[in-house]
Amino acid sequence: MQSGLLGKCNTAGIKGTILVAPEGINGTIAGSADAVEAVLAYIRTLPGCAEIEVKYSETAAMPFYRMKVRIKREIVTMGEPDIDPVRDVGAYVSPEDWNALISDPDTILIDTRNAYEVAAGTFENAIDPETPSFRDFPAWFRENRDRLLAGKEKPKIAMFCTGGIRCEKATALLRSEGLDAVYHLKGGILKYLENINPEESRWNGECFVFDERVTVTHGLERGSHVLCRACRMPISEADQKSPQYEEGISCPACHGTRTEEQRRGYAERQRQAALAAARGEAHIGAELPDNG
Repeated sequence: MQSGLLGKCNTAGIKGTILVAPEGINGTIAGSADAVEAVLAYIRTLPGCAEIEVKYSETAAMPFYRMKVRIKREIVTMGEPDIDPVRDVGAYVSPEDWNALISDPDTILIDTRNAYEVAAGTFENAIDPETPSFRDFPAWFRENRDRLLAGKEKPKIAMFCTGGIRCEKATALLRSEGLDAVYHLKGGILKYLENINPEESRWNGECFVFDERVTVTHGLERGSHVLCRACRMPISEADQKSPQYEEGISCPACHGTRTEEQRRGYAERQRQAALAAARGEAHIGAELPDNG
């Protein structure tokens, strides 16, 4: 499957990342409309993929440097082998119904993303677990369960993530812990930002995405953050004004944690990227983490 899918993408001129695991297939790809449809048609012929859900957005420039197809144990790593996000998933809530759910005082709203993603933007009154990776979420929930549920007669737990994949696993985890009123945002933050008017939105800030756009806003318009090429963290407009920010070399999150040798290497990479840009070429020297 891996070689066939990669070959199809390369032939169509598609770039991006596709992850394949026993629990399903997930990824983000970019290319012309015809090329994307050709790859999707091929994916739908694969076992269990006929009804695959697809989200579309447009960008003026190619947001990826290369094409990768990876085989993984889990699409996003939680480290809970007994969790089945297909069989035990919580209740899906459409973007159009999400505001009503999270406005209910009995609803506990949890952002399941990593701390650096939450820093770029999140929903009003959402709880930030401040976890460095999704693998840390189960332990965080178990440690904080009593505090989260305290004082709630009929607690409802609503969770969200970028595209909905992590929440499928998070809701399955909570159901395995004996909680039934568990909900998650169908299509994730991206579908909410695509479908909901800014005037009605409960979203604050921007949404980190795992490609060269870095963040997006309502209507999936490109946001104001840039990517630190040293630590791969999103950098806000305020942090871009910091004396600790040097394009391609450091940012407030990693300044002082890199050696002089590393900084020289980053500076050379940045110089080569600038030269490539001046020639109108893409510099293949950056790689973003996989989208969980």
